[in-house]
Amino acid sequence: MGNSPTAYIIFLIVVLQLVISSKAGEEGSCPLEECPNECGRRCELASAYDTCIKYCYICCIKCLCVPSGTYGHKEECPCYNNWKTRKGTSKCP
Repeated sequence: MGNSPTAYIIFLIVVLQLVISSKAGEEGSCPLEECPNECGRRCELASAYDTCIKYCYICCIKCLCVPSGTYGHKEECPCYNNWKTRKGTSKCP
């Protein structure tokens, strides 16, 4: 039996899914076009929604990552977690 095109396509799909799922929550895991959706999710419960969205966009564009959940989990995105203001507080919500 030779290599069928269908088997090759299925193999590629499986490999792509593994690559995509292995990068979830890492730097570079969020394409720029996903920043609005990811930041909307991240900030949906924030009392200062407009401020949260503003800084989340800035952080997402720089880090290409938004942590899971609406609060915490910043260790998933070291760039997002480690970016600080001049006062030493976290820049990213």
